Amino acid sequence: THPPIIESGPLRDLIEFPPDDIEVVCTPRECRTVGQAVPEEGYHKLGTGFNPNTLDKQKERQKGLPKQVFEADEMPDVSAFHDDQDDLKRRSMSIDDTPRGSWACSIFDLKNSVPDALLPHLLDRAPNEEIDRHNEEHRKSNRHRELFALHPALEEEEPIERHCVPDVPKEHFGQRLLVKCLSLKFEIEIEPIFASLALYDVKEKKKISENFLFDLNSEQTKGMLRSHIQTAAISTLARSAIFSITYPSQDVFLVIQLEKVLQQGDIGECAEPYMVFKESDTAKNKEKLDKLRSQSEQFCTRLGRYRMPFAWTAIHLMNIVNSAGSLERDTELEIGLPGQNRTTSGDESCSLSSFRPATLTVTNFFKQEGDRLSDEDLYKFLADMRRPSSVLRRLRPITAQLKIDISPAPENPHYCLTPDLQQVKPYPDSRVRPTREILEFPPRDVYVPNTTYRNLLYVNPHSLNFANRQGSARNITVKVQFMNGEDPNNAMPVIFGKSSCADYAKEAYTAVVYHNRSPDFHDEVKIKLPASLTDHHHILFTFYHVSCQQKQNTPLETPVGYTWIPMLQNGRLRTGNFCLPVSLEKPPQSYSVLSPDVPLPGMKWVDNHRGVFNVEVTSVSTVHTQDQYLDKFFALVHALDHMFPVRIGDMRIMENNLEEELKSSIAALNSSQLEPIVRFLHLLLDKLVLLMVRPPVISGQIVNLGQASFEVMASIVNRLHKYLDTRQDMHGRNSLLSSYIYYVFRLPNMDPNSPSPVHYATMARSAQRPASLNLNRSRSLSNSNPDISGTPTSPDDEVRSIIGSKGLDRSNSWVHTMGCKSTPWRSSPGSASDTDTMQLFHEELALQWVVSSGIVREGALQQAWFFFELMVKSVIHHLYFTDRLESPRKNRFPERFMDDITALVSTIVGVKILHPDPVFLSNQDLELVERLNTSLAFFLNDLLSVMDRGFVFSFIKTYWKQVSTKLYMLQNPTLESLRLDFLRIVCSHEHYVTLNLPCSLLTPPASPSPSVSSATSQSSGFSTHAQDQKIANMFELSVPFREQHYLAGLVLTELAVILDPEAEAMFGLHKKVVSVVHNLLSSHDSDPRYADPEVKARVAMLYLPLIGIIMDTLPQLHDFTAQGSADGAVWDESVEDGNSMISQTVAMAIAGTSTPMSRPSTESSRSLLICLLWVLKNADDCVLQKWFTDLSVFQLNRLLDMLYLCVSCFEYKVTSHLEHRKSMRVFKEALSLKVERSPSGSAFGSQENLRWRKDMTHWRQHSERMDKTRAELEHEALIDGNLATEANLIILDTLEIIIQTVSVTESKESILGGMLKVLLHSMACNQSALYLQHCFATQRALVSKFPELLFEEETEQCADLCLRLLRNCSSSIGTIRSHASASLYLLMRQNFEIGNNFARVKMQATMSLSSLVGTSQNFNEEFLRRSLKTILTYGEEDLELRETTFPDQVQDLVFNLHMILSDTVKMKEHQEDPEMLIDLMYRIAKGYQTSPDLRLTWMQNMAGKHSERTNHAEAAQCLVHSAALVAEYLSMLEDRKYLPVGCVTFQNVSSNVLEESAVSDDVVSPDEEGICSGKYFTEAGLVGLLDQAASSFSLAGMYEAVNEVYKVLIPIHEANRDAKKLATIHGKLQEAFGKIVHQDGKRMFGTYFRVGFYGSKFGDLDEQEFVYKEPAITKLAEISHRLEGFYGERYGEDQVEVIKDSNPVDKCKLDPNKAYVQITYVEPYFDTYEMKDRITYFDKNYNLRRFVYCTPFTLDGRAHGDLHDQFKRKTILTTSHAFPYIKTRINIIHKEEVSSMPIEVAIEDMQKKTQELAFATHQDPSDAKMLQMVLQGSVGTTVNQGPLEVAQVFLSEIPSDPKLYRHHNKLRLCFKDFTKRCEDALRKNKSLIGPDQKEYQRELERNYHHLKEALQPLICRKIPQLYKPMLQVNSHRSPRGPSSVEHTHTDESVLRILYSVA
Repeated sequence: THPPIIESGPLRDLIEFPPDDIEVVCTPRECRTVGQAVPEEGYHKLGTGFNPNTLDKQKERQKGLPKQVFEADEMPDVSAFHDDQDDLKRRSMSIDDTPRGSWACSIFDLKNSVPDALLPHLLDRAPNEEIDRHNEEHRKSNRHRELFALHPALEEEEPIERHCVPDVPKEHFGQRLLVKCLSLKFEIEIEPIFASLALYDVKEKKKISENFLFDLNSEQTKGMLRSHIQTAAISTLARSAIFSITYPSQDVFLVIQLEKVLQQGDIGECAEPYMVFKESDTAKNKEKLDKLRSQSEQFCTRLGRYRMPFAWTAIHLMNIVNSAGSLERDTELEIGLPGQNRTTSGDESCSLSSFRPATLTVTNFFKQEGDRLSDEDLYKFLADMRRPSSVLRRLRPITAQLKIDISPAPENPHYCLTPDLQQVKPYPDSRVRPTREILEFPPRDVYVPNTTYRNLLYVNPHSLNFANRQGSARNITVKVQFMNGEDPNNAMPVIFGKSSCADYAKEAYTAVVYHNRSPDFHDEVKIKLPASLTDHHHILFTFYHVSCQQKQNTPLETPVGYTWIPMLQNGRLRTGNFCLPVSLEKPPQSYSVLSPDVPLPGMKWVDNHRGVFNVEVTSVSTVHTQDQYLDKFFALVHALDHMFPVRIGDMRIMENNLEEELKSSIAALNSSQLEPIVRFLHLLLDKLVLLMVRPPVISGQIVNLGQASFEVMASIVNRLHKYLDTRQDMHGRNSLLSSYIYYVFRLPNMDPNSPSPVHYATMARSAQRPASLNLNRSRSLSNSNPDISGTPTSPDDEVRSIIGSKGLDRSNSWVHTMGCKSTPWRSSPGSASDTDTMQLFHEELALQWVVSSGIVREGALQQAWFFFELMVKSVIHHLYFTDRLESPRKNRFPERFMDDITALVSTIVGVKILHPDPVFLSNQDLELVERLNTSLAFFLNDLLSVMDRGFVFSFIKTYWKQVSTKLYMLQNPTLESLRLDFLRIVCSHEHYVTLNLPCSLLTPPASPSPSVSSATSQSSGFSTHAQDQKIANMFELSVPFREQHYLAGLVLTELAVILDPEAEAMFGLHKKVVSVVHNLLSSHDSDPRYADPEVKARVAMLYLPLIGIIMDTLPQLHDFTAQGSADGAVWDESVEDGNSMISQTVAMAIAGTSTPMSRPSTESSRSLLICLLWVLKNADDCVLQKWFTDLSVFQLNRLLDMLYLCVSCFEYKVTSHLEHRKSMRVFKEALSLKVERSPSGSAFGSQENLRWRKDMTHWRQHSERMDKTRAELEHEALIDGNLATEANLIILDTLEIIIQTVSVTESKESILGGMLKVLLHSMACNQSALYLQHCFATQRALVSKFPELLFEEETEQCADLCLRLLRNCSSSIGTIRSHASASLYLLMRQNFEIGNNFARVKMQATMSLSSLVGTSQNFNEEFLRRSLKTILTYGEEDLELRETTFPDQVQDLVFNLHMILSDTVKMKEHQEDPEMLIDLMYRIAKGYQTSPDLRLTWMQNMAGKHSERTNHAEAAQCLVHSAALVAEYLSMLEDRKYLPVGCVTFQNVSSNVLEESAVSDDVVSPDEEGICSGKYFTEAGLVGLLDQAASSFSLAGMYEAVNEVYKVLIPIHEANRDAKKLATIHGKLQEAFGKIVHQDGKRMFGTYFRVGFYGSKFGDLDEQEFVYKEPAITKLAEISHRLEGFYGERYGEDQVEVIKDSNPVDKCKLDPNKAYVQITYVEPYFDTYEMKDRITYFDKNYNLRRFVYCTPFTLDGRAHGDLHDQFKRKTILTTSHAFPYIKTRINIIHKEEVSSMPIEVAIEDMQKKTQELAFATHQDPSDAKMLQMVLQGSVGTTVNQGPLEVAQVFLSEIPSDPKLYRHHNKLRLCFKDFTKRCEDALRKNKSLIGPDQKEYQRELERNYHHLKEALQPLICRKIPQLYKPMLQVNSHRSPRGPSSVEHTHTDESVLRILYSVA
């Protein structure tokens, strides 16, 4: 379809592709150095205008956001608030200070308060349309344009579609270290000293830097050498150096070596003065010193050019860096954090990039030893230095002071010279003393391509052996020269100078070891190699004997030998270790071409031509590859332009065998080392490209080297990938290769500035130079690197010739700036002729790839990205340089190229991506398939910019179809994931929107005039059926939609496929697919091209089906509503919320599955919803409305559910920054253990942790950094606030559209309830003031349009609305209060207008207020009072209703609300005191005895409070009371057999429940309007309450009560035939009884304490006594600590005292200013008759009303005394209700006391002991330990006041008082029983013990017998008086008259029976 004709404007731009789709940029190449001999160079790079949304851009877009005001953030002034509270607490007012009836005071308060601002025109009557229009205008003004700017991007490792730009190729540096040498001072100063610094790696045994030569001599000392040194070049005066260390390790040492001028005597003698003389004795030794100085001057004059070794020392570098060195230093070393760029060596990693600079003072030097100068010796010394008992410590040191500064090198140091003496920018002044960069010799390979010109040679003489040489040769020095001929004048000035001398010298001398015929050397000679070498270049070594003593006619130096090294061997640079023979005489003519190893005739050699001189030559060169295979290849390529024959190595190559050689040399490139390949990578790839596109002509034949070049290219690319796998980006692209393509690669002969394609090899020839220079060919070839940017600045012939003749093809990437710019390059002569042999690289590449096979093809596919990107860059260059970017796409490429591409793509898709079954792929293969997939996607994305788009789309289509077919056969997430990646990359195209044809004809047709505005306006053509179909097509993934909007269709289809609940296998891809959509929308949102709202609406149309897709997957999304509402624990609300939103089970039912589904994660769900909101925000309202009209009621409800979920999802979460900071701190502490080292990569272990972490802190977003600054936190809160506001406003907009839809259709009334629910839910969440204003406006409009809805149908919603409005009436923000009170007033008014009273609103408001005040933590009555006043004011000003009863009714209601408010203010005072708070709630609930709804509300509040404090038993009681209350009223309303009769039914659950019976006079009839209309006063409500009660009992462990509750419930379910519920209940019952059995003996309920309060401070608590129920096993100390702490805080710690004893308190003795608390432990008390009913542990702990505690006393006032004085008082308390009750403390209403005499106390004690024995004996299973403990306490001899003593005190004599006879007898019988029990216990113990306890048993038995013997006489003494009356009685009654003995016996057994019952 062709796009509609649209006038130019924003929409026009949306349809058309811009002409400048491609940009080719040439960036000038950076050069570090100031001077540059080689022409400036540049890179080409290619960029597209698309840039994904990054964090920085996000920040940019967030500027200027308004701060949203949230009540949650507006903390009232806390301190002031607390002071008031404390005041209130102290002014202890009695609970009953103000009776409920005191209207007067309440009204007075209210009348005096100030109202909030009234809303203008609130009471005017206006048509609904007018109101809507006004609301919409307000709502849509000043909205934030970009939704995604407020929403953080999904956390992804790195979005797959982002190609990172590779780094510009540049020179390699390791970690850089700046070393400054400040001063060097010896004890005596008599001569110049020279120093060198270098780095050594002991482990690798390698010197890892060149030498830095410097001296710190004074000008005066330097003067001693005046005759030898000409002027010193500034570069040799450097005293600071920058070292580079690529592989830092613990083994690196900085070695400092000192030399001095040669003098007579060995090193020891020369060093002696330095060790002997002290600086302090200078005056004393003046003469000696003067003598030494004059000697030195003589030596300097005579031997000034020679040096001798003197001393050395070493610094362990890492000690300095890690500040652990033991050297003296004057700066404390301190190390910062280790740097980020760590390189690890072995297992220790070291960083040099960020330590504190240190100044070291080195005080000890070791003198050099003549026979230990070799490197081997040095490594031994260094290794030894690290040992604690170093040999070096024993040596006598040379004391000196060397001061050195070591610090990390700055980023761009000034005045710096490269190792080639080039000045590095910035170099402001050439006269300043420079810093030298020291060249690194890395111990291991460094893989970095060359980018600068460097050509250096290092010569290190190691040793010489003249032991077998005749004649005198003892003080030997070696003179090193670099010669370019054999004449002595041919020595070249290319040897770098040492310190304080000229830059370059023609010769260098090694240091002399005195009198040594076989010296070792440690010198390093650095040479600058000429760019072009010939066979005559060589290094000449001349050996001299130096005579130190000045003798007559003895020359200073005598030559004693010669040797040399030719520089080239077979055209290659010679380097390595040499052991050379030394000739005794000057070498003959033309020696330089030969090696000294060749025995020249007639020459004399030392030691018979054996090798006696060891020397090492190394080169650091970007010209010489030092790899034979590369050398050969470059030489042959070079030869193509030259005459034949060519000599390469020792071969002569004729033209006829050149082809074969070339092919073999190309193949041989695979054998070369990786390091040189990388160094010469740019050049190598350029040459291979060149050979592909410009086949050489050999002997008149074109030789095709394309295939060979392609093969080797593939293998090189694979090698780099394989061995340098650390250098890869997320797409597996090697950085070396990607930067080659990006910056270096360029089509050969496509260079705008190259003189002409024919002479492409002479790139660098400037137009002004004579062409003949190009013919200056030398036979020997070296291979220079193209990247030459630092040859000497003088353009001498040599350099010109090398750049001219063999500068090797420079066409690749270096734009030649000196070329003649005047003639355009295309018109240069000869260009036409050459194109015959030229092929286009991309065509050749595609061809070679298609025809390749086997290993080569595999290799190319492995790294397909490389060839694809090369191809794309080649295509673009070709189009750019041939000016074809303007031409139509269809004619840009030849047919065969298109075919090749097609073949290539289909091979990759069919054979590679789809052919192997991804399920069975190994990880490696899978990785390959993934890489191929992304490479292909990027390739197609790039092609969309240059090729015919339809052609490219055909590929996408084929790919899609093939994957779909495969997926159809097999649900495979791997394939799906591949397709997602593919799609995501293709869709990241910058013209993605335009590619989707956004202005297609799916939209409703425009009205006849083709203006833009009418195209989107609602037109009359909306009604036809065809149009409806069109609308539906726009919102569904219909065929027309997918054909029209191809890519968008694919994306949305993917989303639908993966989110499909049936697609279990795809679960893992949820996040992935969601982020695809999210990123797309996010980039549209921020794209300036789509900023115009009209354009954005068009873009949004591409995503309309998203709404439907999300509606379908709604049940699976994360349920954000489950996290509880903002109002705290509103009990009934949480229940209601649970039912209102789709719960998990409902969701499953909808989805038709029974197992829990795998849901998208929180983040994915959130992202999906933000996408949905974006579409709703930007889509055209008319189109949406039209679609809503077509939806079914079910679908519309789904839509509303979705909006409901959005409200919860985007709720503003941050309550206050302080709180957030606190939670962060706690959280960090919790994590600190984890963060240390978690095994997996991230700091937070696994993914699970991550999600948990985010939920914990509510700060999803990029909160990886936990320690955010205050500003960042505020910024995040700002954004969160704006996001919440915008999201909710979008939801509100959508609701408004739905309302309009309903108004139009009128058939959709049923969904209004759902809408109201969303609206109410949004009010319940944390909302900004801005949103709430609009929300209330919408709510008012809704109520005025559909009043019946609220007051007749959705009554629950009415209740909810009242609650929400009141909640907002108490807001701390004025505007919210104004709007809320206006809404509440209008609500009453509308209710009144319907039926002349507003009972419903009245009742709902009263209930809501109670519920609100009861539960809300941060509720402020002051604000609510103002709102009530506002409502009153509205009532007074409402002229329309002035004549009705309405104003009075309003006033009544407001006053009543105010009363409740005042009541509950008191609760606020006691917020901290849970018992008092519950008492108050209890009292308020009691006050509502007459209004069941409110009483129920308060019961619910109490239940909520109990649950919060885990008092489950009390919560259960509240619920039971509620249920009983409901039952009472239900039985009045409907008489159904199966319902409970009222409270009576619940008696078994709790005896307290009867107080709910509705029998008082003022009970309201439940038929009245507004009474018992709450949702609980229904059968379902009753069932709900009982269910909750049962579960609370279960939580409390009171399983028996669960049974009782279910006894009430079961009949109801049975009557309803609800088998499912019954099954559940019986299951729960089984569980409950199971637990009773299982937990037998292990159950614990409460612990009880009597608490008395004394003191006027307590106000109405004074002299009140309570029984407190505390959790099981609470110790007395715990409760007393709690209460003392609590009241101490309240009245002051010194004001509160705990009375420790349990005696009655005498009020007179207490301090009237203090508060006293008396706490006593009490136990439940049961009478004997009760015990038969209370059998189980539960029975003994349920329905408790009586408690007992005992107090010991003696008659003289002490608590404890001797046995016969010890009395005991039992106090029995009775409470007003039975425990457990609806509160945890109950008043004591009755007290009785019983005292026991000492003998009674003794009886009780003995009975207790006997019981213990009996229990331990018969316990099952037996417990030997327990038994032995009890036995020990009974028969052990040591037991004080034990049984024996009791018997002796009370049984030794018959008491004188006859009243005590019975007690005496009872005690005697107790003892009898006791001994019997002891015997049983001993017998039992005997059966339990092992052999090891035999002795213990015998001991116990012995003790027992002693006890028994002692007790025997006491037990047998009976009191005759006791038996006499019995005898008489018996004899009267008994005709038989049996003997008295029998009777006694009977009596005793009767007594015993009685006793045992007792």
